[in-house]
Formats: sequence, C-alpha cells, structure tokens
Amino acid sequence: MPTWGYTDADREFVARAVVPYLPDRIFDAHAHLFRSAHFAESALPPSLEGLPATVGVGLYRDWVEWLHPGARTVGGLFFGLAFQGDRIANNDFVASEVAHAQQAGFAARGQMLIAPAMDPDYVRQEVQRHGFVGLKPYHLMAQTAGPTFHAPIEDYLPETHVAVAHELGLTVTLHMVRERALADPVNQATIRRYCERYPNLRLILAHAARGFNPWHTIEGIHTLAGLPNVWCDTSAVTEAGAFEVIVETLGHERLLYGTDFHVSHMRGRCVAIGDSFHWLYADEMNLAEKHTQLRPVLIGLESLRSLFLACRRLKLTDSQVEAIFYTNAAQLFDLARVPARSA
Repeated sequence: MPTWGYTDADREFVARAVVPYLPDRIFDAHAHLFRSAHFAESALPPSLEGLPATVGVGLYRDWVEWLHPGARTVGGLFFGLAFQGDRIANNDFVASEVAHAQQAGFAARGQMLIAPAMDPDYVRQEVQRHGFVGLKPYHLMAQTAGPTFHAPIEDYLPETHVAVAHELGLTVTLHMVRERALADPVNQATIRRYCERYPNLRLILAHAARGFNPWHTIEGIHTLAGLPNVWCDTSAVTEAGAFEVIVETLGHERLLYGTDFHVSHMRGRCVAIGDSFHWLYADEMNLAEKHTQLRPVLIGLESLRSLFLACRRLKLTDSQVEAIFYTNAAQLFDLARVPARSA
C-alpha cells in the first residue's frame, strides 16, 4: 500500500535537484482526477489505497506543490482513471472540476475517457457538452480475447473515435502497450496510418511514447519523423534516454511536461531491465539494503531529475526548456481561450 506524504528526503531533493532548474510557468499535460466512488469496491486499484475519497483539482494543486513549489503550476490536462469503473461519472466529475478551475483562473483542460464500444455520436456529443479538448483511451478497455497488455492500438482506440478527433480537432493521449511499445512494428504502423489519414488528430504519446524502457523509444522514434501531429509527454518516465531521442528526432516543440498525478506522488522509480522494465516501489523495498540507507523520493521527482538531465545533455536553452514545461502546451491547448461547452 502506498504511503502518501512529503518527507524530509523529498524536501532536500527538491531544494537541490529541482528548484534551481524549474521554469516560472508549468503546464502539466498528464494528470488524473477521480473519486473512489467511481470504482467498484472490488475493483479499486491498490495504488489508490490511502488517498482521499475525492481527488480533484484542489487536491492536485496542493500536492503538485510538492514537485514544483512556488505556485508555478498554472494549468493542466486532466482525465479520469475509472477505466473499468463508472466512466460516465468520472467524466462528469472531471468536466465539473475543470470548469470550476477555469472560473478560478487556472488553465485547466479536460479529456474524456472513452471505451471502444462507445458510439462515435455519443463521444462527439459528450465532448461538446463538456467542452473536452480530447479523448483518453486505455488498454484495460480493449476489445480483445487475450491479455490487454498485448492489444494492438485499434482494440482500444478504434478508427471511428480517431475520426471524431479529426473532425473536432481533438487531442488523444495514448498509452500504447505491447511488450516493445514504439519499437513494435504493429504500433508504428497504426500510429503512422492514423496520423496521416486524420491530419486534424493531435496525438500525444504518453510516457515518452511509453519509454519506460528508453531503448524502445530510441529504436522506434524514427518512424514518427515527419508527422506534424504527434507529441509525447514526459509523465512518470524516470530515465533520460527517451526524452533525449524525442527532442533529437521530433524537436523540443513536441515534448510536453506531465506528472502522471497521482502516480507522481507514489514513492519509487521505474528502471529498464533487459528488453522490459520494472517498477520499484518504496513500500516493497528493503530500505536498509547493503551499504546504505535508501531514501526513495516521489516518482514525480525522479522523472523531473531525468528530464533535467536530458535537457542538460542536449544543451537546451532556457527558452527551449520553458517550451517543454509550458509554451508547447500553451500552443497545443490554446490556453488563451476557454473551451466552449454546449447547453
């Protein structure tokens, strides 16, 4: 069970390894909002245990200060988490939270959780009713006979939904699966086909194109070269290599900073092992291992340090770093305009 809180180790880490490198404005392009009531009791993910019953924008804004203090976070892209729960209630909740945040001057945007069986007309209607700027599919809802982790993209992001995104100019945040992620030719072919056939689609590949093992992104990123409607977010990736190759291949304009809140506030990190990856969580670790006392910090802090390392290795200018943290999102989500909602 995760232990939620802000420790002395986190504070020391932030002061030394984060604050000196943070821009003044930050837009978080990947954050989840939900209530425990959106999940059936038996289906409540273990990673949510111990959290408040309501995880809304207010809690987000309080807790995101743990990662980047000083009221730097001026907006965020929010979507639900009840992939196998009450998706309708979760979408309604996200829309309400986003609307209230906008009224308070916070540059919030929302995406709609979608399941493959949803009628495209319903998706279109709900997007317009709530003023959503995008769609959020997920593999756990895939229409597939086998384990969803092996599902092709079409099984959880059908072309009919991509057509709606094209029609309305929506973003789609895609957490691709299959063992080798972007290095998988099946994923490569689908992404390229969707982006070329539907040029108004604005595709965001979550987790640095699911670069938890950076070699998968390094191996496959060339297949996205020349596509003008693909971005990647940084959420919860704790190794620098995927960030580096995205910037080198697509340009710094295509990388969006994201926390993956609430995951960002778990304690640990993800490491590449062989041709896969493994999550190390503090509550599952022997913290007195060998020669030292381990003091794990929040996943969001590990991700920030990895991003700063990539920026340093690439010798990015201050304005380029600011683009990753804010400017790219400001342009993609048109932060000067509040999305309209239908009656």
